[in-house]
Amino acid sequence: MYTPPFNISSRAINLIAEISAQIERYAIRLENEGLLLRKANRIRTIHSSLAIEGNNLSEGQVCDIINGKNVVAPLREIQEVKNAICTYDLYGSLNPFSIDDLLRAHGTMMEGLTDNAGHFRRGGVGVFSEAGLVHMAPPADRVPQLISALFAWLAASTDHLLIRSCVFHYEFEFIHPFSDGNGRIGRLWQSLILGRLHPLFEHLPVENMVYSNQQAYYEAIAQSNAQAQSGPFIDFMLGEILATLKSHQGNKIEEDNVGVNVGVNVGVNVGITDSERRLLALIAVNSRTTAAKAAEALSLTRRQTERLFASLRDKGIISRQGSNKSGIWIINNK
Repeated sequence: MYTPPFNISSRAINLIAEISAQIERYAIRLENEGLLLRKANRIRTIHSSLAIEGNNLSEGQVCDIINGKNVVAPLREIQEVKNAICTYDLYGSLNPFSIDDLLRAHGTMMEGLTDNAGHFRRGGVGVFSEAGLVHMAPPADRVPQLISALFAWLAASTDHLLIRSCVFHYEFEFIHPFSDGNGRIGRLWQSLILGRLHPLFEHLPVENMVYSNQQAYYEAIAQSNAQAQSGPFIDFMLGEILATLKSHQGNKIEEDNVGVNVGVNVGVNVGITDSERRLLALIAVNSRTTAAKAAEALSLTRRQTERLFASLRDKGIISRQGSNKSGIWIINNK
């Protein structure tokens, strides 16, 4: 099976742990503030995604279109908003692991805007900036195979969903499978993948994160292109996800009160040290990690990581499945 090239940095591991600790707090706020917050986020999502692509309508105009009011603006820009509304209404029915649903979403997003909405491109395409060609996408005849391989990896990979969502986003933009609409569909698809980690990501979408820091977004893509692996893009996107979670929920959660949460329900009443929290985040990313690899990733000695593994096992937080050589670590639900 094809595996996209990417490196997981120690920064990424720490970000995953912090993101996981912040998720439930934002989920509580979202639940308490209900439909009003969800609607406001949806307006910002559509405005942000289209503004990145050059749509000049304001948030107020997007809100008016959502509410069925007449807006005086270029017809294409109004159509883009209407299509985005219909596409995001599909969110709950779209399977992020389905190519058919990808094509369905593109067909809805680009209806009336491009001749081949809902179909992969049939010709070459490049990404340009003011300085000229930035990226030449793979030939059109390779797109179906490349997308199939990417979706196969997405479904079969055991990497943390936060990692998978970032890798997918980068690889999707690299392939550039459509003649138009690649940016808005790529951002939507990362939100869909993150939605499998927690439903709140339907209302805390990637589009807003990219819009608020577009230059750094493109620089992270360029750095990943230069290194031929998506590690820099992973670091950037995880940083944006964490910053967005914090900005939406007020005061930062103090680490001492967090316990640990790495995408599964690990009991907050069990005493967890900072080093153990970081190791748990690493296990969540790579269940096959070893003491030697963990030591390198966490900047510790091998003896220190061996003690951390032993401590977490003694507390019943992790267990080993399979042999010492070929087995995996399991984070036990509490």
